[in-house]
Amino acid sequence: MLDLLIADLATEIPGPLRLQRMVHLLARHFGCDAAGLLKLDDTVLRIVAASGLGNDTLGRHFVIADHPRLARILSSANLTRFEPNCGLPDPYDGLLDDKLGQPLPVHDCVGITLQVQGTPWGILTLDALRPGTFSASMLVELKHWCLILESAIRISEMEEENRSLRLLSTLPPDYLSRSNSASIIGNSKSLLEVIQLLDTVATSELPVLLLGETGVGKELFAQRLHQRSPRHSKPLIYVNCAALPESLAESELFGHVKGAFSGAHEHRAGRFEAAQGGTLFLDEIGELSLTIQAKLLRTLQNGEIQRLGADHPIRLNVRLVAATNRDLTQQIAQGGFRADLFHRLSVFPLTIPALRERHQDILLLAGHFLETNRSRLGLRGIRLAHDAEAALLAYHWPGNVRELEHLISRATIRLLVDTPDRNQIFTLSADNLNLLPSPQQPVTRTSLAVGVPSQSLRQSVEQLQSQLIRHALEQTEGNWSQAARQLGIDPSNLHKLASKLGLKTRSESLSDD
Repeated sequence: MLDLLIADLATEIPGPLRLQRMVHLLARHFGCDAAGLLKLDDTVLRIVAASGLGNDTLGRHFVIADHPRLARILSSANLTRFEPNCGLPDPYDGLLDDKLGQPLPVHDCVGITLQVQGTPWGILTLDALRPGTFSASMLVELKHWCLILESAIRISEMEEENRSLRLLSTLPPDYLSRSNSASIIGNSKSLLEVIQLLDTVATSELPVLLLGETGVGKELFAQRLHQRSPRHSKPLIYVNCAALPESLAESELFGHVKGAFSGAHEHRAGRFEAAQGGTLFLDEIGELSLTIQAKLLRTLQNGEIQRLGADHPIRLNVRLVAATNRDLTQQIAQGGFRADLFHRLSVFPLTIPALRERHQDILLLAGHFLETNRSRLGLRGIRLAHDAEAALLAYHWPGNVRELEHLISRATIRLLVDTPDRNQIFTLSADNLNLLPSPQQPVTRTSLAVGVPSQSLRQSVEQLQSQLIRHALEQTEGNWSQAARQLGIDPSNLHKLASKLGLKTRSESLSDD
């Protein structure tokens, strides 16, 4: 087993996959029911690899102050062991794959802080339901394994740094070490491609036009672009163009001088001046009137503005990022948007993929929103039932990420109203989610067998799971690991589910153990 770990260090594979494989091997070797690799990100720990935990776990983050076990592990330079009678709450309560929604029974738990280049990188946790699983000799061995894991983390980081350096000709001095508070969650191919393009253009001064449906998170992408740009230490000013009344839009954007109009009792700087040296983000730019569009075009052409009522222009040093959910080319054809302004704005257009195009990110995002609601409402734990996961994966998401966020919040509140005891572990079922068929993708009798008396909800869910797994295997030519990544679940969990659904022969199932 140790040979497999070392072999992964010398193999050129994606960093996240390397870490996931190592965590899975660690869990198997030490007889764990669950293992987690969590990266330190300021005041939170984010799971980057896991084994034996539910499908939505990789989208979760844990606020350190809310989890005394995680805080104790981080505060110690040595391995930390929690005895079976430890009264501290466990962050994995209700998240174990084989005991979804159930409190963890008395069990054995260890954790250790991982160091990379002399600074804390994160922690590794191992949980076994059988008390006494971790003997003294095993704990000594675990320390040696952690050294290899730390090496794997550093190798993965160096590979990522090298890719960035090859990709970008010039970088701000602190680009690679800069923290990123604009959290874009997901690891789907379509999302990662957009992020790579975004990070590349961020280091330039080009205007960027973010395109995409309502709710895809365009503001988060604008924040990331600003943070990765040389202007990151200067302001990022947000303007919702749809909320600007036409009578006030010019003053809001360009400012005014005292006496410029009735009610202008003093000089006032506009949003462009507020963004001086930084970035101005114009959201829903398709909502601006043609009059304001003409003034905006002059600003982009001349690099200066003139306050309403002023005699002299003001030179600008502002990068412009715009966003819209409208088809601007169609608006141009209808006379609602200036073609010359469109060409100025769309020097680098970037389309944010819809959530239905990021299928494997759905459960990661759901896990993130579940953990956010757990922390906000002071709940012991909350997770998704299997039928809820299947319902989320089958839905079309016309409102994208924002719709998913609101859905999870509403379902959590409704569940809390029905069961107000916050010290239990809540499980959201498909009924709690109350998802309705999308107009773009109506659910028919043949797709989910809804309304067929001879088939129960459980049978329908299992049928859908089988279809999704078969489809993933067809797309990956029978590669189970790639299929698991496409479905956004741990490979070991995919093998278990496939065996349960009868998609694998008994001999195939035994060969996985």
